[in-house]
Amino acid sequence: MSRALIVIDVQESFRARGEDWPLVENPKIAEPVNRLVRLAREQGDTVVWVLHQEPGSDTVFDPVQGHVRLLAELEQPRPGELTVHKTSHNAFTTTNLQQQLTERGVTELVLCGIRTEQCVETTTRVGSDLGYRCTFVVDATTTHPIGGLSAAAIIERTTAVLRDRFARIATVDELVAAGAASAE
Repeated sequence: MSRALIVIDVQESFRARGEDWPLVENPKIAEPVNRLVRLAREQGDTVVWVLHQEPGSDTVFDPVQGHVRLLAELEQPRPGELTVHKTSHNAFTTTNLQQQLTERGVTELVLCGIRTEQCVETTTRVGSDLGYRCTFVVDATTTHPIGGLSAAAIIERTTAVLRDRFARIATVDELVAAGAASAE
């Protein structure tokens, strides 16, 4: 298959921040992401797990702290699925992700994860610039309020700037329905 699901930063580091986790738009982000993972596997798509790390930072993103791991309630990687560790906002710049996708013949990306307007949006933009057809799965992303903007407003803004420029915007239900229709 020429499509890959990119699961970005759905990791314990965010929950380890403590009081800040309940402020995310969707603290149950694992549920829609798991639906996407199951769909991708059923369709034979490549599944890529991306984890953000900041070695030496002494923060929840420093691997020595033990939080740079997938949320416990997520479907866990299967043999053959890719896991990449990034140190930049997007999943391409500091990893070999593009090379890995090219070797697998991937031309289309389905993107989801934590920090809608940062890592997920930035990876979508870079992916689009690299020539991938991108689908941004809005209800499988989440973020925190920033600078007086609610998390919902940030997600709305991100969706508006990505739509028809960098990505097709979809929901998990839309993708599941499309997958069921193509299986008939």
